[in-house]
Amino acid sequence: MNQKQTYVRMLAEGGLMVVLAQILGYIKLWEMPWGGSICLSMLPIFLFAVRWGLSSGLMAGFVLGVLQFMFDGGFALGWQSILGDYLVAFTVLGFAGLFRGKKGGIFTGTVVGSAARFLVHYVVGATIWAEYMPEEFFGMTMTTPWFYSFLYNGFYMVIDMILCLIIFALLYKPMNKYLTGADLR
Repeated sequence: MNQKQTYVRMLAEGGLMVVLAQILGYIKLWEMPWGGSICLSMLPIFLFAVRWGLSSGLMAGFVLGVLQFMFDGGFALGWQSILGDYLVAFTVLGFAGLFRGKKGGIFTGTVVGSAARFLVHYVVGATIWAEYMPEEFFGMTMTTPWFYSFLYNGFYMVIDMILCLIIFALLYKPMNKYLTGADLR
């Protein structure tokens, strides 16, 4: 495959993965009251990023962030929240691309991409959303927005990450060449 064909394949695969991620974003297993949900929308972005690398993964994550804001109800408090909770938070999923071609890269990339997204939501939640902190959350008295944001965002992000890891583990043997990007080499 020549360079032009590889580029076209990457763009086509990226478009399909972003669309699949958007569709999976509509299938929510649980939705938090102020945004955030348990769904599998990160899964295709992680797969694409690990197959094609950092820059392609960051771009796919950014496009998903734009689509999530536009078509998923765009729950934001202003431009800072739009920038943080959508554009930056979904873009950093592409950090999974740092593990392209690495042994177990799909798993390490999923953990790193999830941690990066959590960190963005955590900071945005503790700063921009701080005034909406309830007095009690998960049966605990909330005294600081940093702890509240940790609990709130950690709840759904950890579950999302675990679901992605389980699905990748189940698919690893039958789809190894795709999960590792070996079909591209």
